[in-house]
Amino acid sequence: MSVFACKRVDVAVGGREIILETGRLAAQADGAVWIQCGDTVVLVTACSQSLDFDKGFFPLTVDYSEKMYAAGRIPGSFFRREIGRPSERETLVSRLIDRPMRPLFPKGFNDEVQVLANVISADPENDSDVLALTGASAALCISSIPFAGPVAGARIGRIDGRFVLNPTIPQLKDSELNFIFAASREAVVMVEGDARFVPEATVAEALEWAHKEIQPLIDAQEELIRLAGKEKRVLKEQADLGGITAFLKEHIGADLALALTVPEKMRRREAKKTVRDKAAALASAPGSPFAEDAVALAAVSSILGDMEKKIVRDRIRREGVRIDGRDTKTVRPVTIETGVLPRAHGSALFARGETKSLVVTTLGSSTDEQRMDSLVGDATKKFMLHYNFPPYCVGEVKPVRVSRREIGHGALAEKALRPILPPDESFPFTLRIVAETMESNGSSSMAAVCGGCLSLMDAGVPVVAPVAGIAMGLIKEGDEFIVLTDILGDEDALGDMDFKIAGTADGVTAVQMDIKVTGISTEIMAKALTQAREARLHILAEMARVLPASRHSLSQYAPQHTEVEVSPEVIRLIIGPGGKNIKAITAETGASIDIDDSGKVAVFAPTLEAMEQAVQKVLAYDRKAELGKNYDAVVVKVLEVGCIVELLPNLEALVHVSQLDLGRVENVADFVKPGDSMTVKVIEINGDRVRASRKVVLQEARGMIWNPEDTARPPRRGREERGGRDDRGGRDDRGGRGERGGRPVRTRR
Repeated sequence: MSVFACKRVDVAVGGREIILETGRLAAQADGAVWIQCGDTVVLVTACSQSLDFDKGFFPLTVDYSEKMYAAGRIPGSFFRREIGRPSERETLVSRLIDRPMRPLFPKGFNDEVQVLANVISADPENDSDVLALTGASAALCISSIPFAGPVAGARIGRIDGRFVLNPTIPQLKDSELNFIFAASREAVVMVEGDARFVPEATVAEALEWAHKEIQPLIDAQEELIRLAGKEKRVLKEQADLGGITAFLKEHIGADLALALTVPEKMRRREAKKTVRDKAAALASAPGSPFAEDAVALAAVSSILGDMEKKIVRDRIRREGVRIDGRDTKTVRPVTIETGVLPRAHGSALFARGETKSLVVTTLGSSTDEQRMDSLVGDATKKFMLHYNFPPYCVGEVKPVRVSRREIGHGALAEKALRPILPPDESFPFTLRIVAETMESNGSSSMAAVCGGCLSLMDAGVPVVAPVAGIAMGLIKEGDEFIVLTDILGDEDALGDMDFKIAGTADGVTAVQMDIKVTGISTEIMAKALTQAREARLHILAEMARVLPASRHSLSQYAPQHTEVEVSPEVIRLIIGPGGKNIKAITAETGASIDIDDSGKVAVFAPTLEAMEQAVQKVLAYDRKAELGKNYDAVVVKVLEVGCIVELLPNLEALVHVSQLDLGRVENVADFVKPGDSMTVKVIEINGDRVRASRKVVLQEARGMIWNPEDTARPPRRGREERGGRDDRGGRDDRGGRGERGGRPVRTRR
């Protein structure tokens, strides 16, 4: 227990103890919670401040960050501190926290709210993301900030057919599910994750099971509120806008309803703008009862938004007809074109209604892997999907930058496609997919999934099965609900749910669900999953009509790849001092070479010719001398006791002075020089040491037959065994006589 005063609640969830504590740290924050599981600790704080003006939206900021000291590591950045842009993981977890929290703040509350989640201790088993989600809810619940919590976060796994709540990081490797979800007491409010072709019924069952299992975390937060919760601040009384609302309905209600029947997005936008301009002019015109009412005039835009929402929803409920005239289950027309970019390795243009995505696949070598600095150490990624949403895709003018939304949509599409990729052992390429949103009117992330699959197949990547994705919506009034297939952008904004589901014909590979109501029942989720499967099979059929399977070969512009085996002993030679040799091969051929400790060498090259050239240069280091074979050698170095010759590239041998000629050689330097050629025979191989002889070659030319025993050196023996003398009549080592017939050999001191 801490020596500092604090309030603490312990709870067992999924077989592990979770600790919720407040009071020890960050006491000046409006709400602060220490949440711990195992040795993983996240500190979550919530603060707010009043604004002098209305921003027109709820200014909530959620930032999750991982402190490297939490895992006993020093950051790998130049400055050795956590600065600059958040990592992709930090951005994704920030979104995971934001999405279930944002709908739970009351309408009309527009104070600036900041939630900060800092990982301050991390063990290798318990992930911090779901702890941060629950901690954010707890910090908001005990603060004075109005918040309709609590909610709890958890992870669902499925191992050997059994659901597991909050599986450990090692366990996830064997799990066919990896769902992160958030739930209130009554219902699930957010889901995101990936799966390995799991049936829709299993997904619904998993969420229903986990919702029951997570209830103790809701109880724990309510207990913490009882122990340390602050009184919630009272919202400002909202102005009575009944008069201006009735005025607008009477004068422009019919015009707005007509504008909302225009099926094309840009024409509908112009029609709505015309109505909005007319409404503003009527409300502020001289003689209008609201001409001098600043509060009423400021509320015109908000009132029109509420009217638009009611018109669209009522029409769907009463007539079953949507904005573009479709019924609730029909998928918009699908149009596909593959191979649209002549130099790309693989490309596809996928359009569904007014949403269109140009998706490009690029193949690379192992050197193209993404390397990341994380709490668990340096990590790499061989598959990346980057989603872009440029402002022109919706006809707007905005700064061009990578937003959190783009990172989130790219991560979702990446999860959807990862299960269909071939294993690294058979397809060692690094893969990058870029999805450029060309036009957007709803669910561009699922267009990225469909186009991404097609571009992989166009590149010749042998995928396991095609994947498609669809976004489902919801209109819910009381107990009545209607699930919408393939929602438009306006239906996303005006509806109650955005449920994205991707998968193959066999099962689900990725899901993401956000809702704008307090929760949805299992019945709604089951219906949405079933309806999504029907839509997905329809899209898969449309994709198969254009490209039924992956192309038989890779693009001619894709890297060439092969693998060869070399002896582990020559790896150091291939690399060379300071990487000199391998750098030279890369510079000369343009190839990328990856060497495994086992001796497996992967070669990636821009052309077939370059690949073959690189392979030959690599294998040159693994050539071994053959005993008794003649070689046309070149002298590379002259020594006092002989010379070093190169038998083959990077394969050298010693020719002892006694093996240089038939007669006696008095001075080696006078007999040979570097660069001289000679034919030699390999007469001894001892590990990586090779001895050769020119003398034997000359003897064979005179008809003599070489006997290996005549030239092999006898094994060295100790002094006692050889009686103080060697077997050639010379003295022992102290006598200084060697193998040249008893003559002294000069040695340098």
